[in-house]
Amino acid sequence: MLDEELHQRINALAAEEHQLISAHRDGHGLTDEERIRLRRLEVSLDRAWDLLRQRAARRSAGLDPDGAVERDGATVENYLS
Repeated sequence: MLDEELHQRINALAAEEHQLISAHRDGHGLTDEERIRLRRLEVSLDRAWDLLRQRAARRSAGLDPDGAVERDGATVENYLS
């Protein structure tokens, strides 16, 4: 996956996340289904950002960025900030 494709994916996921959150700013909470979708969006965003960072790190090290591998949600969610 190319960096530009990753940026497009990140933008689409973030737009959906913002739309979901904005729809409930009127004081009504998210439904259970919406909370699950929001959590999945958050994990998908973290995975995409992680892959983009891996590609940049590989490029900086003189390696092929296409060697970066998307990690599973459990892995990226347990990184220390």
